Amino acid sequence: MKSRLRRLLGGKSRFRKVVDFDDVPDTEVSSTSSGIASHDDESYYGSCDDPYANVRDRLEELSARDRARYVTHTVDYKHHEEGIPSFIAFTCYLAFAILIFIGHLRDFFALIFVRGRYVRPKALYPSDNGKLFAPILKSWEHFYTRRLYHRIQDCFNRPISSKPGSHIHVLERISGNGQKSMHVLESLEKLDNDKQREEYTKGEYFIQEEDGRVARDCLNLGSYNYLGFADDWHKTCSKAVKGSLNDLPVSSASCRNEYGTTVLHRQVEKTVAEFLGKEDALCLNMGFNTNASTIPALVGRGDLLISDELNHTSIVNGARASGAAIRIFRHNNMKSLEDIIREAIVMGRPRTRRPWNKILVIVEGIYSMEGEYCDLRNIVRISKKYGAYVYLDEAHSIGAMGPTGRGCAEYAGVDTADIDMMMGTFSKSFGGMGGYIAASKDVISFLRRRCAGSSYHNSLSPVVCQQVLTSFKVRSIKFPCFGLRNLVD
Repeated sequence: MKSRLRRLLGGKSRFRKVVDFDDVPDTEVSSTSSGIASHDDESYYGSCDDPYANVRDRLEELSARDRARYVTHTVDYKHHEEGIPSFIAFTCYLAFAILIFIGHLRDFFALIFVRGRYVRPKALYPSDNGKLFAPILKSWEHFYTRRLYHRIQDCFNRPISSKPGSHIHVLERISGNGQKSMHVLESLEKLDNDKQREEYTKGEYFIQEEDGRVARDCLNLGSYNYLGFADDWHKTCSKAVKGSLNDLPVSSASCRNEYGTTVLHRQVEKTVAEFLGKEDALCLNMGFNTNASTIPALVGRGDLLISDELNHTSIVNGARASGAAIRIFRHNNMKSLEDIIREAIVMGRPRTRRPWNKILVIVEGIYSMEGEYCDLRNIVRISKKYGAYVYLDEAHSIGAMGPTGRGCAEYAGVDTADIDMMMGTFSKSFGGMGGYIAASKDVISFLRRRCAGSSYHNSLSPVVCQQVLTSFKVRSIKFPCFGLRNLVD
């Protein structure tokens, strides 16, 4: 154990012996119901109406398919990219070409006549003097923002005026300068004439808020509201979360290593560690930041980091900032992973051929952009076979995957003791924000001192800590008879 920790925290490499995974029991799980009884068990539903009755058969069919692909491996499956039809690709490029041509044409005439939305008639700032200052924005990026993005920016960054539940109220916006800038439509009185007002009010999804602002009722397909805390927060969490403000402030105004650790931070870390079966945990104020600051602390020069090709940007940024050598294996391709590890062990470092200090394999539990599961069982098996450490990112799987919400490891039937570092976030399934890293006590103690997210960044808000603790204690989330989930015994 000491040699493993010494190697993880900066010592030299000694490869571990092979671990037999044939004895790991399967965990019966449904990907659609987090492992709760399937629809074949009539007693499970009891007298409660199934909200997914019209698509239940299809959901269970997809659940069985996913288990066959990623857990039992009874179906041979290889990830493949969906091809784009030639006609769609051609018309897309043609549309971009037309927009770019028109954009350059408008820029040309704006330069000649010194008129246009993006032309200032006289220098307002010292930096407008092109003879002294180089352009602060790259030419293509600036052109794209002006001539392409601004045409459709009303589709993005839409403010809402309701909780981010299954339905949301999206505030309407208007522009008086050709969509160069957008402003919230405060009330119908701000419109120019009755015809414009009628266009808003006759819409089927028109809503006017109490303060008069105009909104639209929309179906929400963009939030992380996996367990429904955004829908029933006032019933499940509000009392405890608001009560935490009686004793602690909204912000600790310090990093974790100084005055930013409260009793709630310790409780969250203890709860997460016990929930995952790890010795200790460290919570940070941002999920993205957890990967971006933890990975550089774990690996550095002389180490090898092996990453799935579909890993999240936070992992990519952390890997690049670490200084470690990086190898990419094909998504969920065990042959590709094993070939890279074997080559790394045999060939060693470039030029010197000295052995790597340590090898770290990084994967995600659920790849959010593709909606695919990680073949965790085989990844852990291969990593243990060759003495590589495993770093699992469970940002999208913790809380919503597995019979008791313990994530991809539980779903795949892998012991968390065989996963060296487990990362996750509180923003997806727990209705909060921030992230955590769970590992052995020695690793977490090391990260508390060396991880930039702990040493320099502001600590997680105590209010959010209380939200996380409360969400862990919730046994029934939305439909009691469809998922009595004992998140904490």
